[in-house]
Amino acid sequence: MLGIHDYWLFVVTGVLLNLAPGQDTLYILGSSIGYGRRIGLASALGICAGCMVHTLAAALGLSAILATSSTAFTAVKLAGAAYLVYLGIHTLTAPAGAISLSARSASISAGLAFRRGVVTNVLNPKVALFFLALLPQFIDSNSPTKLGAFLALGLTFIATGTIWCLSLAVAASRVRGFFIAYPRALTRLSRGSGVLFVFLGLRLAASER
Repeated sequence: MLGIHDYWLFVVTGVLLNLAPGQDTLYILGSSIGYGRRIGLASALGICAGCMVHTLAAALGLSAILATSSTAFTAVKLAGAAYLVYLGIHTLTAPAGAISLSARSASISAGLAFRRGVVTNVLNPKVALFFLALLPQFIDSNSPTKLGAFLALGLTFIATGTIWCLSLAVAASRVRGFFIAYPRALTRLSRGSGVLFVFLGLRLAASER
C-alpha cells in the first residue's frame, strides 16, 4: 500500500528512536517537573507538532535543501543552537524564588509551553535530516504515491512518539511531590537543566553534518 515496505520494521525503528534521549526529552522532563502535568503535556504536544512540520517538509522535498545546501543547514542549525542557549541562560539566571513550584505554576501558559516545544523541535536541522534519511528507506522508489507514503510513515512515527512523550510528561510530573518536600533539589535540578540546554546548544552549533 502506497509503496511502503517493511512497515513493521519501520514501526520498531521509530519506537526505539523515540526512546533514545535527546534535547526534546530534556525539554519535556524539565517542563513536567518544573511546571506540572498540564504544562508538561503541552510541551510534549509541541514537540510532536514540530515533528509534523518535519514530516511535511520531507514529503514536499523541502528538507532536501538542508541536505544539499551548506548555507541553509548552517543557518537553521545556528538558529536552533541560539534558541537552546537562550533557554539555558534564562533558566540559569532565574532568581531562586522564581524556581519554586508555586511560582512556576503561575509563570507560564500551556500555549507558551506548546510554542516553545514546536520551536525547539523545528529549529533542530538534524531532525529534518533524520526524516529525510529514514523515511525513504521504507518507500519503493517506483511508487507513484510517494507523497502519501511519506505522510503515512511520518504520521506513524509521530503517533508512537506522541504516546511516548505524553507518557514521559505524566511520569515526570508525578515526582513533583518530592521537590515540594525538598525545594532546594528543584533549584539544583533547574540550574542543571539550564547547563544542559546551554551544552546542547553549543554542541549543536559545533556539530557537522
